[in-house]
Amino acid sequence: METTDVVIAGAGPTGLMLAYELRLAGVEVALLDGLPARTGESRAGGIHARTMEILDQRGLLDGLLPQGRTLQAGHFGGLPLDFSDFDTRYPYMLAVLQSVFEREIDRCATELGASVRWGSPVVGFRQDATGVEVEVGGPDGPRRIRAAYLVGCDGGRGAVRKLAGIDFAGTDATMTGMIADVELADPPAQPFFSHRRGAGDFSAIQFEPGWYRLVVQRHDRVLQRGTELTFEDFRDNFVEIAGTDFGMHSPRWVTHYGDAARQADRYRIGRVFLAGDAAHIHYPAGGQGQNLGVQDAVNLGWKLAATLRGNASDELLDTYETERHPIAARVLHNTRAQTALSRSGSHTDALRGIMRDLIDMDQVRQRLGLMITALDIRYDIKADHPLSGRRVPDADLTSSGGNTRVHALLRTGRPILLVLNGNDVPAVPQWHDRIQIVSAEGHTDHWTVPGVGDIPTPAAILLRPDGYVAWATDEPTTAGLTDALTTWIGAPA
Repeated sequence: METTDVVIAGAGPTGLMLAYELRLAGVEVALLDGLPARTGESRAGGIHARTMEILDQRGLLDGLLPQGRTLQAGHFGGLPLDFSDFDTRYPYMLAVLQSVFEREIDRCATELGASVRWGSPVVGFRQDATGVEVEVGGPDGPRRIRAAYLVGCDGGRGAVRKLAGIDFAGTDATMTGMIADVELADPPAQPFFSHRRGAGDFSAIQFEPGWYRLVVQRHDRVLQRGTELTFEDFRDNFVEIAGTDFGMHSPRWVTHYGDAARQADRYRIGRVFLAGDAAHIHYPAGGQGQNLGVQDAVNLGWKLAATLRGNASDELLDTYETERHPIAARVLHNTRAQTALSRSGSHTDALRGIMRDLIDMDQVRQRLGLMITALDIRYDIKADHPLSGRRVPDADLTSSGGNTRVHALLRTGRPILLVLNGNDVPAVPQWHDRIQIVSAEGHTDHWTVPGVGDIPTPAAILLRPDGYVAWATDEPTTAGLTDALTTWIGAPA
């Protein structure tokens, strides 16, 4: 029987990102997918600021940026949200197809030794106190892999959640959206989101030279999963709502979706975890789904690695669910609201008018935009500092190695104790083999935290591998540092 550290079911964006994280930490993985090969289909079409920051933290962004287009605004229910003044190096949405994202992360994960095994669906498992025995199907017959952990990244209809008996409660679909990636003989002068007309709305955006993504949404019908949608069906529906087909031809892909919203009631049962769409599905409003899954993977990956190395206790793995479950619940909540805001009729028109006026207020625009981009996430870390639990700002620094920045320090995927502006380096010898200690000078006397504002540059901070602050202080003190190291890095050696 084959053995490995972690079996990952599903080689989409979430599974690939998890595989990369684990291999970066030296963890052995078996990355399985039931499909015979990658399809090239692209349900997702954009990457938000926080996901770009996370990719940058791992050195994965540079290869993606040239393959996408920057959009200075996103939307909430089709109402524009300007991101351009958000305090991040990436105050925009990167319009890049999921197929491009998968190809890039697949390449990087493969370089670390995490190649995908296609035609290998997970069809069963049993777990005990020391591991999980995973049954894998495929054309060569069933085989088994013994692992310490199994992670289901196999989508909303994936097998792992069902085999684990985890409930997937939520709301059924009330509408149908239809997508076609096509060429246009008579394209619109400008891309647009959610132009409302009659019983639905339509959108058009160019992702690649010559190729457009057209979307039409019908609020008066529901297509069941598995229903085939032909290109002719799509064009008929699009023309009925938009009044034109823009000369669409040469379809690359046609599909449909609904606004069903469901979430797993648990993300963990023993040694089995869920991430990405296997843990949550929702209406694709604001382009949040792929980003949510990638961030699940990064949150879980370093915790699995720390536990497998024997540094951390099993309790660290419980924080994956306690941190990520509320984030997905918030996405389901806001996408339901966006569905309601997108409906037709005079009542919704009145609501949209009021929402448009509110979004013109910076406080409302930033509240919604920071939520959509996930720049405002704050995990429940027991500390009083305004940085605690938040993503660390990507401040410019000068260290012994020259000019750098905070996010670049995270390329190794290790925790970092960053000591700033000549403050004394804390003596933490029990953790020296597990953390990277960096002394540096900041270029400003303040850092800007989205949704909070300017705060004084801290004296020292402890960074988790995912870029969230586990401990921070403005004074030359180590009060609370030992507790933070024990909680997030593991007991002292």
